[in-house]
Amino acid sequence: MIIGLGALLLLGMVATQLSAIGARLILHPPHRRVAATPPPSCQNITFKVAGANLRGWRGNAIGRRRGTLIYLHGVADNRASGAEVMERFRERGFDVVAYDSRAHGESEGDACTYGFFEKQDLRIVLDSIRPGPVVLVGSSLGAAVALQLAATDQRISAVVAAESFSDLRTVATERAPFFFTSGTIERALKLAEQQGQFEIDSVSPVLAARAITVPVLIIHGTADTDTPPDHAQRLFAALAGPKRLILVPKTRHNESLHGEEIWAEIEHWLDAVLGSNSNN
Repeated sequence: MIIGLGALLLLGMVATQLSAIGARLILHPPHRRVAATPPPSCQNITFKVAGANLRGWRGNAIGRRRGTLIYLHGVADNRASGAEVMERFRERGFDVVAYDSRAHGESEGDACTYGFFEKQDLRIVLDSIRPGPVVLVGSSLGAAVALQLAATDQRISAVVAAESFSDLRTVATERAPFFFTSGTIERALKLAEQQGQFEIDSVSPVLAARAITVPVLIIHGTADTDTPPDHAQRLFAALAGPKRLILVPKTRHNESLHGEEIWAEIEHWLDAVLGSNSNN
């Protein structure tokens, strides 16, 4: 009996520790410092948001201005992954902005909440730009944030969302280690809610998609095992406005935006939905 009680106590302690580890992994993804300098003719900028200062880069359009493009990076990444995107679209007439999401890169913030607070941060970034069409280009986490804000902010003209999850509960469950039981996962999610002061089920791009009326381009790799293509299919089905889905063959997570071909597709799509001569 004593051995049995000891084993139960040990199992309870292990389950508690696993839940705490799970919550920590959700709220505090790996941190990558920014090693790159700003792209040519771009400047460092700081955005003051609730509880944090966000560090970023900003650059003005080359030639006739068509609007503003904001690049939003993925989880455990930073703004440096958007440097080439910024250069590319400056040359195509867009003001460009890229910044480190809260709790990423050089930005402040206690935790990553996958859009719960990040969409409000993005709203403040939008407050700082010049009037005109606004295009959001997001990858993974950034795509989820873009979709969540696009449901409510009428300043957004178009969204390019690559490798977004459909909702946080589903993707967190799918990514949990195999030895996490359903109970352990649920306790981890509740701990994350308490520590991050947000609601897991409110982080749902698929629910937001039902209220999005602007054009959205969904991009996803067919070999993505971190966030399976089913997420993209659910998002596409839920979108209320003009939409297009591109499934990129044999590409994994964080790979669907690699290569000239996909960026040519994105540019062609943007020309169609914005008009090649869009301006402010």
